[in-house]
Amino acid sequence: MIGKVLIANRGEIALRVARTCRELGIRTVAAHSTDDRDSAAVRYCDEAIQIGPAPARRSYLNIAALAEAALRTGADAVHPGYGFLSEDPDFAEVCEDNGIVFIGPPARVMARLGDKIAARALMAEAGLPMLPGSPDPVSSPEEALKVAGDIGYPVVIKAAAGGGGRGMRLVRESAEMPAAFNETRSAAQDLFGDGRVFIERYLTGSRHVEIQVLADRHGDVVHLGERDCSAQRRYQKLVEESPAPALPAGLVKEMADAALRGAAAAGYVGAGTVEFLVDDAGHFYFLEVNCRIQVEHPVTEMVYGVDLVREQLRIAAGRRLSWRQEDLTPRGHAIECRVNAEDVGRGFTPAPGILDVFAPPAGPFVRVDTHGYPGYRIPASYDSLLAKLIVWGRRRDEALSRMDRALAEFRITGVPTTVNFLREIIRSPSYRAARHDTNLVQHLLAGRTAAGHTNGSDS
Repeated sequence: MIGKVLIANRGEIALRVARTCRELGIRTVAAHSTDDRDSAAVRYCDEAIQIGPAPARRSYLNIAALAEAALRTGADAVHPGYGFLSEDPDFAEVCEDNGIVFIGPPARVMARLGDKIAARALMAEAGLPMLPGSPDPVSSPEEALKVAGDIGYPVVIKAAAGGGGRGMRLVRESAEMPAAFNETRSAAQDLFGDGRVFIERYLTGSRHVEIQVLADRHGDVVHLGERDCSAQRRYQKLVEESPAPALPAGLVKEMADAALRGAAAAGYVGAGTVEFLVDDAGHFYFLEVNCRIQVEHPVTEMVYGVDLVREQLRIAAGRRLSWRQEDLTPRGHAIECRVNAEDVGRGFTPAPGILDVFAPPAGPFVRVDTHGYPGYRIPASYDSLLAKLIVWGRRRDEALSRMDRALAEFRITGVPTTVNFLREIIRSPSYRAARHDTNLVQHLLAGRTAAGHTNGSDS
């Protein structure tokens, strides 16, 4: 088994990984920037090592610094968490070359699935349904106009190296295409160092549903059901739940079977997520594969009773999966709300600052994954995620009531947060009736504007 893990991340996920390591008797090293020297993860881990100044490119995105930190501290393995270098095949390869276990899929698998064009081709070959789109990179506005004309508007331009909602641009009509194409390609080059883009039909009024998979190095692959992630803003998820409400059981099984085929075809190893879009007619289409632990993984843990980080560690150590497919049975309903330090009234502007009061909710079947504490200074250099609030109930209506109660109990002062807006989402009639799609948040925000919500504070 692995003896020491360097956690190449920060915030709540660093703390969450460290806790499972402690339960398994694995020592932990918190790799941190200067801004995070007083973080909860640094305080909790057995050791800490500073890897650079606050800017992520000089710390959490610095492959050389993280590899050196792992070697200096004698870490057997590196857990990349999510974001930062978690899906960077170069980082995985550097770890492998230095005899350090990368807790994630092999570099070659990550490279292929991280290239969205290559991933589409691989998944299509495995029989997963695809939205109409360009099979190859689109190289000019003229070619983009032709492709979009063939498949029909609206379309979305996507960066081949993108993912997680970044590097995407919706185009509703041909007049928008030339500028949108050039801007997206330029942004892709700046963000990912890869200016290749492709075009795909945009599915209006769809739901975003993903399948959690686990695969070991012995060829075993299982799924742990689905999560609905349709409540999102600008492709960034805000509320997730499992199981996905109001989906026929037969459709979920088809999606799960497709995800297993895709993972097997890719030679996947570790925890991963196969994401789909579902239209109002009940057809589903491949979106992408996330080669990492997801932000929303706790809802699956609550429903299946499986510690996904523990399984990641076991798989990385060469162990077989703890579970067979027939052993994995969902129970009840779980919902997660992402509490961000953002000012909803000012367009969700990140709101760094000091937490004067930070009192998370509690009670039966309530879980809070957070790195926040009273007096904590939220740095301006990183993502605004402050906490993940997860609840479980025997039924969806029970889970919704518990989430509403827990959000109402969450006391945070010092910075504005999204707590009240999250309550608006879960209280909205369309969400409660499971009639929502990826346009839900947009509609709620339009209603706020019409009602004159201009107050800067929302917490």
